Amino acid sequence: MKKLFNEFKEFAIQGNVLDMAVGTMIGGAFGKIVTSLVNDILTPLLSLLLGNIDLSGLSTDVTVGETTISVTWGVFMQNVVDFLIMAVCIFAFVKFFTSLKKKPAEEPEEPKEPELSAEAKLLTEIKELLEKK
Repeated sequence: MKKLFNEFKEFAIQGNVLDMAVGTMIGGAFGKIVTSLVNDILTPLLSLLLGNIDLSGLSTDVTVGETTISVTWGVFMQNVVDFLIMAVCIFAFVKFFTSLKKKPAEEPEEPKEPELSAEAKLLTEIKELLEKK
């Protein structure tokens, strides 16, 4: 039992688990920010510009035998539009935050020696053979 506890303790203290926990918490808070941006700012502005379009009320009644069901495809379309708005916002946020990151200083490249032609390689080999003798 003690061995199992020690293995669990090692697993829980590893950096990856802690990083994942912090990332999950920050991701949740970031999700609230993006949701608020979309619901409270962008959607009202788009409604103002596009004339208060709401697709969620669109539906089609389908009758099969004596049973009639209502297919609310407008709700699906509204969710697709909301997803697209959310995706654009997340993309913009990620783009903005990655631009704030400091880029590591580039190390100067060492000059590469030029590639020797076939003749130069052959002459080098001949020269080395003559030096050995």
